[in-house]
Amino acid sequence: MQFLIFIFIFPFLWVISILPFRILYWFSDCIYLIVYYIIGYRKKTVRENLALTFPNLSYRERLIVEKKSYHHLCDMFLEMIKTMTISATEMNRRFIITNIELVKEYEDKGKSTVLLASHYASWEWLLSVNEKTIFRGIGVYKKIANKYFDKLLRDIRSKYNAELVETKRAIPLMAENQQKEILCMYGLASDQSPKLDRAFHWDTFMGIEVPVHTGAEMLAKRYDLNVLFVKVKKVKRGFYEATFVPITDDPKSIPDFEITSTFLREVEKQIQEAPQYYFWTHKRWKHKR
Repeated sequence: MQFLIFIFIFPFLWVISILPFRILYWFSDCIYLIVYYIIGYRKKTVRENLALTFPNLSYRERLIVEKKSYHHLCDMFLEMIKTMTISATEMNRRFIITNIELVKEYEDKGKSTVLLASHYASWEWLLSVNEKTIFRGIGVYKKIANKYFDKLLRDIRSKYNAELVETKRAIPLMAENQQKEILCMYGLASDQSPKLDRAFHWDTFMGIEVPVHTGAEMLAKRYDLNVLFVKVKKVKRGFYEATFVPITDDPKSIPDFEITSTFLREVEKQIQEAPQYYFWTHKRWKHKR
């Protein structure tokens, strides 16, 4: 059944991926009308999240952010599909890294790096950084249930020399790479809500006390990894800029949970600047104090 679903849907995905961007975004506008006004995908969750984190905004102001966030959500979904066939030249034109020289400096330090990202703007096109560094790019992700779509996702990302690794395989792989002295850049999006039975630490996020992921910090300390945050900005429709922000090159000297807290503060800055580009459909604040 999984294969039948895949062979039925894949041709549609491929056709979408070869559309010119002008038509792609026209199609995105049509999808937005369906997703927002007809289906109402997770609209209740989005409204609750915005009301919780932006109580200073009026209902009308939050509604504007809400609608813009759905527009962006549809754009990003189609941009992810576009990654199947987009050329390297076009990708580099649309996703610019403002300070790639910082990554070069971290390469010279001779040890691997944890790259912390958030579900903001475009985390999919961030993969293009792997073509600009000697680091072996590894993204920690949650496996898709349909094994054929999961393979498609891994194949797409391998175009940019990125390897996807399930969470449960991340630690053994890091240990192996450290032993073999393989320089890697491990990408983790750590702004989601962890399961309560795996929550070791609580911190404030957008003014709300919530359980937070501390795995990236724990791994950085265990294997003495550099830690960078990547701030992605949406310049205009279909165009992004990524800037690397150093957090530490000596994680063992940093007090426990300070790396995690610094990461959360950086994500908050992004959201405050332009909240419409955050992934509000996440149930990020489902556990709170």
